[in-house]
Amino acid sequence: MARYFDVHPVDPQPRAVSQVVAMLNDGGLIAYPTDSGYALGCRVGQHDGTERIRQIRHLDAHHHFTLVCCDFAQLGQLVRLDNNAFRAIKSSTPGPYTFILPATAEVPRRLAHPKKKTIGVRIPDSPVVQALLRELGEPLLSSTLILPGSEQPLTDGWQVKEELDHLVDAVVDAGEVLAEPTTVVDWSEGYPEVVRVGAGDTTRFE
Repeated sequence: MARYFDVHPVDPQPRAVSQVVAMLNDGGLIAYPTDSGYALGCRVGQHDGTERIRQIRHLDAHHHFTLVCCDFAQLGQLVRLDNNAFRAIKSSTPGPYTFILPATAEVPRRLAHPKKKTIGVRIPDSPVVQALLRELGEPLLSSTLILPGSEQPLTDGWQVKEELDHLVDAVVDAGEVLAEPTTVVDWSEGYPEVVRVGAGDTTRFE
């Protein structure tokens, strides 16, 4: 049964944040709220957590996982950026965007796309996510919590707990969140291609 954490959406309680991060450090898988719906998250090096995400969402080996970062400096260690990508991504983060870029050696090979060697990265505009990332001290391996057969992510913590009570280790509830997934921009070929239109404004990448 998943542990349930009721946290303030703007000023999350430090004790709750510390307890959630302790579960992540013990290899746990969490469901947590972002600025574009709920997501599943675990530590980057947690192979079991990655497989649990694949099973919950019915994902294949070609799925782009996302590394959720606290700031642009952390993001820049994980992907290769040319000057155009650097400027455009820096000016649009934090926000509801996921960027697909060539992975650096910092990213475990099993997490990158098997052929393209790319990875998704994002910096959410969410006080809860930022608090978790600061306490964790590293990026969070993540995937939007869209259940099989659905097109929209889950948005309410109690619903997440009811659906996934025996499949995740913790549910972080910060109230109902936006249901729209991130806008996904593929920059792996040296130019931006919007591959999913979501909550973010796409005009700056068109």
